[in-house]
Amino acid sequence: MRLSKRVSLAWQILKGSRVENIELNNLLDFLGIDRTLKGGALAEATYFTCLKVLGESLGKLPLKLMRHDNNEGVVAERRHPLYHVLHDRPNPYMSAAIFWCTMERLRKHYGNSYALIDGYPRDTKLWILDPSRMEVWYDDACLLKDAPDVWYIYSGEDGNIHRFCNAEILHFKSSNTLDGLVGKPVRETLAENIDGARKAQKLLNKLYESGFTAKAVLQYTSDLNPESEAKYLKMIERYMTGDLKSDSIENIIPLSYGSTLTPLNMKLSDSQYLEVKQYSAVQIASAFGIKPTQIGDYTKSSYASAEAQQLDFYISTMLFSIKQYEEELTEKLLTDTDRRNGLHFKFNVSVVLRADQETQMRTLTSAVTNGVYTPNEARRLLDLPDREGGDQLYVNGNVIPLSKAGIQYMSGGGENDGA
Repeated sequence: MRLSKRVSLAWQILKGSRVENIELNNLLDFLGIDRTLKGGALAEATYFTCLKVLGESLGKLPLKLMRHDNNEGVVAERRHPLYHVLHDRPNPYMSAAIFWCTMERLRKHYGNSYALIDGYPRDTKLWILDPSRMEVWYDDACLLKDAPDVWYIYSGEDGNIHRFCNAEILHFKSSNTLDGLVGKPVRETLAENIDGARKAQKLLNKLYESGFTAKAVLQYTSDLNPESEAKYLKMIERYMTGDLKSDSIENIIPLSYGSTLTPLNMKLSDSQYLEVKQYSAVQIASAFGIKPTQIGDYTKSSYASAEAQQLDFYISTMLFSIKQYEEELTEKLLTDTDRRNGLHFKFNVSVVLRADQETQMRTLTSAVTNGVYTPNEARRLLDLPDREGGDQLYVNGNVIPLSKAGIQYMSGGGENDGA
């Protein structure tokens, strides 16, 4: 949204007037979602599960501040004041796991998630902002500052308008963006799918309540006037729908002489209910990048192992999100000097790629005996303390350079022997 095209509204904001937020009902109408269905998109099981999987997956990953050392390696910069903030406690009321889980769920649900950077740089706290109250403007007319910049206009619950410049807000957007400034939510793209899935669940609930009797045909021989007919049908309807349960009347329907009630039973198999519901679930999950196995559908599981499944989930689903988080945090929370000194934020993805204990021990043993890890480095990965003499690299003595292949068979082991 370009600010120059909304000059009058911009000046209203500068005067402190309140920007009207988009009401939830208007948003649902715009998306084509039936407002009579309770709970919104989150009430749909597949949609909720996808948000849960993505949010908890990011919340599991420890976020660390790393630094490139003089030996071209990477070490944790634990003494930096931001290390504890990002790794343990972004603000006094949220742990890191809850904070990042919430940010990811908001990002997917609204298309954008925002966090206010407060108290930078020494007493930094990160506060989550409600995406439904945020507007993102590109001030190309330079109304708010001498140079064009991105501004975040936030309507607080107290009725006040808060303006934040680009450097004050952590902004994480979905990959579904056409301008690079704001993302679009998945539910906007899948409005019809989500709405259909929720209506299917509502239908199933009604069938349970009615004993899987969809409709019924009432035949009677007497001649009733319209008023008596409507009263009679209403009475039968009350008995069929269970409105008289409070009077201990559930299974009996009284009929007048000459009347016949024929139920029209509905079979879910005839309408391919399960197949359609499964297809809708797969469509919703695919839009999130979630594989069917992760929402409980194992009919077409083709992974050779749990490790292969986790690797595929990391590469195809989580990698983009993780890279965006790391880049935004490094840019907004670190100074130019910090970045020049090799500081950067990085999620520890080995948590989700961790193999079983036997495979892990075999991999670490191979890395130690082939000079990749020192014994102490391998012990740290197992949360074991360092041992004296464990900082030395070891290699297999049977491995030699290609240029010296066969030298062990020469007399005396010398290069000129046997010549």
